[in-house]
Amino acid sequence: MSYFEFLSQYGDRLASGTLITMLLTVLSALLAIAIALAMGLMRLAPNALIRGIATVYIEIFRGTSLLVQLYWIFFVLPLFGITLEKFTAGFVAVGMNLGAYGAELVRGAILSVPRGQWEAALALNMSPAKRMLRVILPQALLIMLPPWGNLMIELLKGTALVALIAVADLMFQAKQINGSTFLSAQTFGTALIVYYILARFMITPFMRWLERFMTRKLGRA
Repeated sequence: MSYFEFLSQYGDRLASGTLITMLLTVLSALLAIAIALAMGLMRLAPNALIRGIATVYIEIFRGTSLLVQLYWIFFVLPLFGITLEKFTAGFVAVGMNLGAYGAELVRGAILSVPRGQWEAALALNMSPAKRMLRVILPQALLIMLPPWGNLMIELLKGTALVALIAVADLMFQAKQINGSTFLSAQTFGTALIVYYILARFMITPFMRWLERFMTRKLGRA
């Protein structure tokens, strides 16, 4: 079977899997960003209990395997009365894992904002919340965007693990096709190309555009 014949026969299944992968990536990214922002700010809180909660969360999710976390969320939580549909369990696991890594990026970026900016906002008699929202976070966002681009690519690749709980993403479809045809080179070669295209021509350009947008927004162009 030629490669074009392979694509004509199995292209629809691979395309449907790609759409699921893209949806998983978007939902996981939104969850990861929300968790990273919350945990990053909690790590800087003056209250020791709040800092401790964030530290425990970050250490657990950074220090254990994403695959194990996925299995815990899908197979173990039902034992405690919490049952998630497999698609939901998939993006929740990926989002929570990458959110822990992102939290440290948020914390580091906030601490990297020049001290003079903090003092200037304080001199303007801004409240702590207003200082953070209007002065510190916008500048921290510009600092954290480049490493967040790498994290988003890692997130995309991490979604491939949800195939192990039978979410019909790109990798699941590829495994199913390969299991029935044994055309490993065509099947996994196509999957490799699709993941590369998503990372190189969708995520990377978007993050670079966002970085340029924030640079202009802060008047640093």
